[in-house]
Amino acid sequence: MQLSDVDMRDALLDEIYNIAAKDRDVVFLTDDMDAFSLRRFKQDMPDQFINIGVAEQNMINVATGLANGGKRVFTYGIASFVSMRCFEQIKVNLCSMNLPVTIIGVGPGFSFEYDGPTHHGTQDIAIMRALPEITIYNPSDISLASACAHLAYESDGPVYLRLDKGTFPLLGRADDDFSPGFRVVKPLQDINIVGTGFMVAQALQAAELLEERSISVGVIDLYRLKPVGEAFFSQVLAQSKEVVTLEDNSIVSGLGTIVAELLADHRGDAKLSRLAVADKQFLSYGSREWFHAQNQIDVSSVVETVAALARH
Repeated sequence: MQLSDVDMRDALLDEIYNIAAKDRDVVFLTDDMDAFSLRRFKQDMPDQFINIGVAEQNMINVATGLANGGKRVFTYGIASFVSMRCFEQIKVNLCSMNLPVTIIGVGPGFSFEYDGPTHHGTQDIAIMRALPEITIYNPSDISLASACAHLAYESDGPVYLRLDKGTFPLLGRADDDFSPGFRVVKPLQDINIVGTGFMVAQALQAAELLEERSISVGVIDLYRLKPVGEAFFSQVLAQSKEVVTLEDNSIVSGLGTIVAELLADHRGDAKLSRLAVADKQFLSYGSREWFHAQNQIDVSSVVETVAALARH
């Protein structure tokens, strides 16, 4: 896998910058979060940039007013804060009026590592997918991050965009067709791993190690978590004997639940194994890798789980 030399966060924010440079109705709000791309935005387009300060709920309120005035609004903050702290404002203000506001939640899963339990983004999928009007994207590389800027900009309603930090393997190109909401990044087999976001790269690493044991598995990137189109069931789940979902989100109402619901609704025959964060509070501190090992979603644990499925 070729590793990108561009940070995922910069890929998205740079593309929003490009969009805003062509459309003065695009406004970017931040809750005092910083990034190099945002400094450039503030310097070059000060009339389209507002630092609300550490006041996430008010950020959604301001975004509501701007959107009602005809603006296309992007808001930016830590995933756990802009989902949990702002849920009522998102539900009542944005979703009830179906306003075109994009909520960028940076730092999903355990990506904020040593910042502790307040910063862990492990419940945001469950929270946001309960809202009927919202679309949820979880990009896995810079091609998708760049594309998501345009998908969100063109959306007629609210969008929640989970944004990871750091550099990731390149899985596609920015001009690919991302309308299906998923992509097969390693050809389908009897056993297939469905990942999202950061965990797609982890799934690919596990698949490579499994190949060394003569076990072939497919890897699918489900980057649009809501809505999930019918094609995902017919082209992926219906073609699988075993499906393994892999996420650094809570096992409650995350990726695994999405796939379980699809299998139940379509009476699918595939057997499902869900690898996710345990349903508990994590009050300890450690690296992302340490948290993954604690939850058996690290690469070596995934290899052993899938190898056991293959043996049976």
